[in-house]
Amino acid sequence: MLREETVFGPIKSRRLGNSLGINLLPTKGKICNFDCIYCECGWNADGRGDTKIPDAAQVRAALEAKLSALMLEGTPVDSITFSGDGEPTLNPEFPRIIDDTLRLRDAFYPDAKVSVLSNATRVHVDSVFEALRKVDNPIMKIDAPTDALAKLINRPAPGYSVERTVEALKRFEGDFILQTMFLRARKRVLDAEQPSALPAEYWFDSGSPEVLLPWMDIVRELHPRQVQVYTIDRPTPEQDLEKYSVDEMKSLVKPLLDEGYNIQFR
Repeated sequence: MLREETVFGPIKSRRLGNSLGINLLPTKGKICNFDCIYCECGWNADGRGDTKIPDAAQVRAALEAKLSALMLEGTPVDSITFSGDGEPTLNPEFPRIIDDTLRLRDAFYPDAKVSVLSNATRVHVDSVFEALRKVDNPIMKIDAPTDALAKLINRPAPGYSVERTVEALKRFEGDFILQTMFLRARKRVLDAEQPSALPAEYWFDSGSPEVLLPWMDIVRELHPRQVQVYTIDRPTPEQDLEKYSVDEMKSLVKPLLDEGYNIQFR
C-alpha cells in the first residue's frame, strides 16, 4: 500500500485523530533500512521502481498548499504525521523538513500535533535526534529485544544494533512513545503419514518468553511516556502471520500495566 502523494489524507487514526500524512520517500516506491515481514508497503525489493526522494522545498510547498486548502474547507487536522513508504529519517533533509513543518503547523493549525513514525535506526545521528526532539510525538519502534530476533521480524540493513538503538533512545529521557508490533509467524511442519499429529510451530512469536521478557526489560530501562502495543491490521508480505487479540496483548504485558506504564493497545 504505497502512498501516491507526498502529502496525503487526512485520514482517521485511532491514535492520532484526523491525521494528515507526509511521505518523505518516493511516491511510487519504497526506501527503508528495515524490511519488516508485516510491512503494509510490501517488501523493499518490490518497491524499487521509483527512487526519487522529495526535497525540503517540494515538501514545504505541498504541505502549505494542502494545509491552506484544508483550512478553507474547515477540515480539522489533529496531527501532521510523518508515515511514508519506508523510514522518514532517511530523507537527507529530514531536520530542515521538520523545521518547515513546525512553522507551517503554527501558521495554519497551531493546535495540531506533529508526529513521526520511525524505526529508531537513526536516533544516534545528532541532527536526526535534535529534529525528533522538536516534534510532539516521536514514535519510535523496537519490535524485538536482540539483534538475532530483530533479524527475523524486521530484517534490518547491515549494522543495525538493538543495543545502540536503546542507548540512543535513552537521550529522550523517557519523553517519547515506544511502538511494538505483536504477532506470530507460523511455520508448518507436516509428517506425510500423520500430518494432524504434529502441531504448528512459530518461527517468531512476540509472546514467547525469549521475546517478551527481555522486551519488557527494555521498556523498563527506557521508561517511555507511552507504549503502543499493536498487531496486524492490513495485508502483509510474509504469509502465515497471525495477529494477537487486544485481550491477549493486555495479558502478556500485564506486569508492565501493574507497574503503572501507560500502554495503548490496537
